[in-house]
Amino acid sequence: MALDKENQIIGYVVPIFRGRFELVSGLSDTEEARVKESAAHIARRNLFSSEVEAQHLEQTSRKYAIRESAERISLNKMILEKDEYHRRMNEDNLQHAPDFVIKPRSHTVWEKQCVRLHCTVTGWPEPRVVWYKNNVTIDPMAHPGKYKIESSYNVHSLEINRCDFDDTAQYRVSAMNSKGELSSFASIVVKRFKGEVDEFLPAPRQHAFCSEYGVTFETHIVDKFGVSFGREGETMSLGCTVIIYPTIQRYQPEVQWFRDDVLLKPSKWTHMHWSGNHATLTLTHLNKEDEGLYTLRVTTKSGYETHSAYVFVRDAEAELEGAPTAPLDVQCQDANKDYVIVTWKQPAVDGGSTILGYFVDRCEVGTTHWIQCNDTPVKFARFPVTALVEGRSYIFRVRAVNRAGTSRPSRVSEPVAAMDPADRARMKGHTSAPWTGQIIVTEEEPAEGVVPGKPRDLAVTEATKNYVVLSWRPPGQRGHEGIMYYVEKCVAGTDSWQRVNTEIPVKSPRFALFDLSEGKSYRFRVRCCNSAGVGEPSEPTEATTVGDKLDIPSAPGRVVPTRNTDTSVVVSWEESRDAKELVGYYIEASLAGKNAWEPCNNKPVKGTRFVCHGLTTGDSYMFRVRALNAAGLSDYSQESEAIEVKAAIASAALASPAPPYGITVLESVRDSMVLGWKQPTFIGGADITGYFVDYREVVDGVPGKWHEANIKAVSERAYRVTDLKENKFYQFQVRAANMAGVGIPSQPSDIFKCEEWTIAVPGPPYDLQLSEVRKHSLVVLWKPPVYQGRDPVNGYYIDIKEADAPEEDWKGVNEKATGKTYMKIEKLKEGVSYVFRVRAQNKAGVGKPSQVTEPVVAQTRPGTQEIVVNVDDEGVISMNFECTQMTADSQFVWCKNYEEITDSTRLTVETKAGKSKASFKTPDLEDLGIYSCLVTHTDGVSASYTLTEEGLKDLLKISHDHKFPIIPLKSDLAVELLEKGRVRFWLQAEKISPNAKLDYVFNDNILTHGEKYKMNFDKNTGIIEMFMESLGPSDEGTYTFQLKDGKATNQSSLVLIGDVFDNLRKQSEFQRKEFFRKQGPHFVEFLSYEVTPECCVVLKCKVGNIKKETVVIWQKDERELKVDEKLSFTEGVLTLEISKISKKDQGIYKVIVKDDRGTDTSVLKLTDQGNCTKPYTNSATPLKIQSTAEGIRLYTFVNYYNDELHVTWHYRDAAIAFTERIKSGVVGEQLWLQISEPTEKDKGKYAIEFFDGKGGVRRTVELSGQAAPSSFSFLPDRARVAGGLPDVVTIQEGKALNLTCNISGDPVPEVTWLKNERELVSDNHYILKFESGKFASFTITQVNTSDSGRYSILVKNKYGTESGDFTVSVFIPDDQDLAKKKTNILIMQKLEQWFRKVFIVIP
Repeated sequence: MALDKENQIIGYVVPIFRGRFELVSGLSDTEEARVKESAAHIARRNLFSSEVEAQHLEQTSRKYAIRESAERISLNKMILEKDEYHRRMNEDNLQHAPDFVIKPRSHTVWEKQCVRLHCTVTGWPEPRVVWYKNNVTIDPMAHPGKYKIESSYNVHSLEINRCDFDDTAQYRVSAMNSKGELSSFASIVVKRFKGEVDEFLPAPRQHAFCSEYGVTFETHIVDKFGVSFGREGETMSLGCTVIIYPTIQRYQPEVQWFRDDVLLKPSKWTHMHWSGNHATLTLTHLNKEDEGLYTLRVTTKSGYETHSAYVFVRDAEAELEGAPTAPLDVQCQDANKDYVIVTWKQPAVDGGSTILGYFVDRCEVGTTHWIQCNDTPVKFARFPVTALVEGRSYIFRVRAVNRAGTSRPSRVSEPVAAMDPADRARMKGHTSAPWTGQIIVTEEEPAEGVVPGKPRDLAVTEATKNYVVLSWRPPGQRGHEGIMYYVEKCVAGTDSWQRVNTEIPVKSPRFALFDLSEGKSYRFRVRCCNSAGVGEPSEPTEATTVGDKLDIPSAPGRVVPTRNTDTSVVVSWEESRDAKELVGYYIEASLAGKNAWEPCNNKPVKGTRFVCHGLTTGDSYMFRVRALNAAGLSDYSQESEAIEVKAAIASAALASPAPPYGITVLESVRDSMVLGWKQPTFIGGADITGYFVDYREVVDGVPGKWHEANIKAVSERAYRVTDLKENKFYQFQVRAANMAGVGIPSQPSDIFKCEEWTIAVPGPPYDLQLSEVRKHSLVVLWKPPVYQGRDPVNGYYIDIKEADAPEEDWKGVNEKATGKTYMKIEKLKEGVSYVFRVRAQNKAGVGKPSQVTEPVVAQTRPGTQEIVVNVDDEGVISMNFECTQMTADSQFVWCKNYEEITDSTRLTVETKAGKSKASFKTPDLEDLGIYSCLVTHTDGVSASYTLTEEGLKDLLKISHDHKFPIIPLKSDLAVELLEKGRVRFWLQAEKISPNAKLDYVFNDNILTHGEKYKMNFDKNTGIIEMFMESLGPSDEGTYTFQLKDGKATNQSSLVLIGDVFDNLRKQSEFQRKEFFRKQGPHFVEFLSYEVTPECCVVLKCKVGNIKKETVVIWQKDERELKVDEKLSFTEGVLTLEISKISKKDQGIYKVIVKDDRGTDTSVLKLTDQGNCTKPYTNSATPLKIQSTAEGIRLYTFVNYYNDELHVTWHYRDAAIAFTERIKSGVVGEQLWLQISEPTEKDKGKYAIEFFDGKGGVRRTVELSGQAAPSSFSFLPDRARVAGGLPDVVTIQEGKALNLTCNISGDPVPEVTWLKNERELVSDNHYILKFESGKFASFTITQVNTSDSGRYSILVKNKYGTESGDFTVSVFIPDDQDLAKKKTNILIMQKLEQWFRKVFIVIP
């Protein structure tokens, strides 16, 4: 920069080269480190001793210096070796033109997203890479923060930050060196979310020559605007003072204002002003749409500075008390010739009663006349407005209505023109795509008088209970004139189409149908029309049910408030589950206990975190959240816990930590006690550097003065307090310290007595920690007890219970004590809160439990990562862990078996940004164990990986494969036989390059293509083949295919020796013979037999390649069988049926087929009938029992019986010796066993066995008493009917009937008479008596026909029950003969019932 005598700038010196500038905070890294170190020193100066700290720093510095020196020496050595290698090579052979190994790929992204193009370029000398946008060089310095160009190891990238519509272009990357130049192209298309392209897109900014080139500007924003509150209808101004150094006359920076990251443009709602050092934004008429985060951005050549603050807009006073507030964010979408969809967002305040719906109003631009578009309120926050006039522009507004009245109207929408989208694009005056240097002009031939074709792609784009929206594409054949549309509907399941717009056809390819029946299903179709007529209908849509398809979102999850400042609170919550098309959330706050809820935001916020401002310092507030989408607002979430509004951190940067808690005694001796405590819940924004312990003596309940137990801070959460007095009582308190200072002390502990512990069991473990919390598991860590007891600790027990459960619900996790100081707890219930404790044991027993952990909820938090094991191309095995919740002070801590790894001889740890990698140097069995990674200064981010011996073997195998790659094979070398007995050796590789090489080896000798060996190598499919016409004795040995493809190799061998080779050779010869055999008539299926269900034996075979002259000859025992009706020959299948086969049918059957081309023979030896008679035996039915006049008959049926079927009857697994009383026989296909006069001894298991010579079939049945078991016990006291009752009584009408029977049993049985299973009661008609406990009588005084039926007597006592039955038949004298017949039938039925009662069949 050149200055004159008055120090005024008169010119600039432009350097030949320039470098990229990085924005800094004003302090170098060294200065920042010095400031932090000074602050830490001051905070610890009066509290800690610095000797050990200085020694540790010196050791650390020395360690880093040695490591850096070693790495520098190794790097220099590598560079020297590489230079020497290149010097030895011919430089001319190394040089080549640039080449794109990986080309940049085109992208389509949304606005405000970042996109990166990257490529890999090779070439020597190293090419120079330049990026272009629409053939204009991209200069990152001319657009600070917009472009970022990086190059590393031949990988080049272009990153475009926060893409806007102007970034839609064709991008070119050019690589050039002394050997040539090469370019590659990629396109980026930036899309806008839900909405058409703005009609007034700003033109791309032209960056002319900048006079301040080469000057580094420092920009400072002072007098900043803060969080602001306004009310609808008011005016608000936001302003900042901007200082830019050095000051240059007539230089104007780029000043931009953003709301919620959206660039603001001057309009009637927003005015912007820049006075040279002051930027002002004026909101002329506040509406809820103006609420949001406002950002001022001042950009210079050297970078940019920003400042942001939130603006809240409260609702205006309602015109009617109880009416809702106005809706907001009214927008127009999908505008067409006579149709537009209006969308809006529901207000946060409903006025105290539920919003019934919304009215949509429209107004033509240029007038003030508003017209209501819908007669009834719509609940859906989206409404299609029809009947617009083409070519006119409209604005819209929305009003909410509840029982109290209607709200104020919303802010009007932006004007929208009712016209065809294609016409709108042409009227914009510029293309919506970047200039490509090519114009294509098309011209349609006039086609007047053409009836338009079918509309295309008809679909239901939206369906609610109030309306259904259809959309389609115009037909391809539509003539030169314009077209209109008719819409038709029909109820699903019918074919009765009804035209919806009967009077006026619609002009837009969109249509909204109203007045549809909710719950019904409809189909729709569209027809085109013009002056030539009405075209054919489109394809109908699928059936659409009228109703809301979009559900109201579920209530958000748990709401957690966190302190922020003296007037604000950070509220976070769990997002609504399975919410579709979520618009955002409304947050409400209320003073604790007041239940007076006020909105914290009047504009929905996305995300699950919001800062609520404007709160009163010192008051306690509760919060709740609602979600919303177009369907409506969700239920409220659960109310949060009350939180007091005050600053979270006393200092602007750091604060002292909160007090520790949970002080307990871990060991006590005569003059000292070991204390343990828990870490503070709030550490103050910096690591805790130590703890200080105080104690005081308590005499007769009166505490004394506090004394310091330690001058130097202790880093562990356990400390031994010495110089105490035996049998005295003490209290303790603990303070935590960090860089900001020492925090306030904890609450005084319980009163402890200093005395010698003499118990035999160990003391409690301490310092319990929970990590790796997942929805079904977590890990508990602890430290061994300080007091070991009489013997060393030999194990631990872990207890668990739900946090809200009573004390008696503690239960053990492990039945067997574990010797480790950690344990993974599994099988937890998701969403349940748990607490844990640990007990130690020694030989004397189990000690008292540790302190209980804080409750922890079993859940996997969103974004939880696990350790990923990877093997790179060099074979290095590494464990990788990524954390997305890193803070500036976060560090990765790797542990083995939950002990921090400090020895770097086995592992190398590399950390970059939010990723850490632990690589094994020489992995072996020594590295087995559990590896875990913990991220400090996070909410418990951790994970673990267990390296087992089996897992290590697998990883070492993968590592070896990466170091020494092999060509993967889909199949190993195999052999198969082809037609004519040809032998094919083959294998297939997974992937192989065109440069691959192959050797065919037989017994260590390389084979070549020739007369004996035919070879084929298809590199596209990876199939390798070798063919041999036949195998000879000299072909026995080992065949090998050896592959080599660059560095990768592989081979596969096949050993053909001994029986394997002999069998293959025989099969090859057989195949050759078969080939020649099949040249003439031959058997496709040789002669076989089958037995039909009718027990006929059918001999069959199948022949092929036959012709008309082919002759078939059947022979048995070398004698030709004459053809009869049982011999058939159809469709090449020959059959011979033998019915009821017997011994005379056995023999050797032969079939001969022959003609002039040859002869073939098939033989079947049918000498054993075992297999032929098998179906006969299998057809035997289950054994059944039949009562006969002589006794009992057991029987079964078979389909066919002959003498060769051997049958044996068995009783209780022994063959039955037949007598005059027990006989067997065969009647047709029935086989029976007759038992005459059966007795109790005949009960048992009976079986019939069929034997066909090779195998047998057995059928069994169980013959036993049907009565209850007590009937066979012969107990003298059981109730019994001794006798006296007949089975059947036939009596004439009008007579009297008297029956008597004997009853026995002790105690005396109870007697009940039944008729047709219904109990009888003694009266004048039925006289029932039971005399002397022995005689029961039954009398009918005068019998009539209604007395006919089945009667029973039932006797019962505590030892059993028995019944007796008889039947009464009443007849009229004229029907005496008929009565006798009925009596005989009844007697037979009674006899059969008796048999069923005495015997029971068990299959």
